[in-house]
Amino acid sequence: MNDKIFVCRCEEITIEELRMCIKAGFTSFNELRKILRVGMGPCQGRGCRELVLKEISKATGVPVHFLSVGTFRPPSKPISFGQIAKMNVCDVRIFESQKNV
Repeated sequence: MNDKIFVCRCEEITIEELRMCIKAGFTSFNELRKILRVGMGPCQGRGCRELVLKEISKATGVPVHFLSVGTFRPPSKPISFGQIAKMNVCDVRIFESQKNV
């Protein structure tokens, strides 16, 4: 089969690219994220995390449930400059205090 099989559709990472990196010694989700950007697209890994972990497990012999799922970041929602301009000082302070929680 000559068709490309995409593991991460958001970043267009193929199974071949993933396997090459794992073979080169990058055997954690965070390492692969830094090298290939898997899990960094709009879905934040919801579409590819399990596939990547299964490939790591297959190559290393470590069961998936023992592998680290990587570092999660809270989802963010883009806002317009107009929304920011409408904020008053209190809104900004509340926003800043919630960011550090």
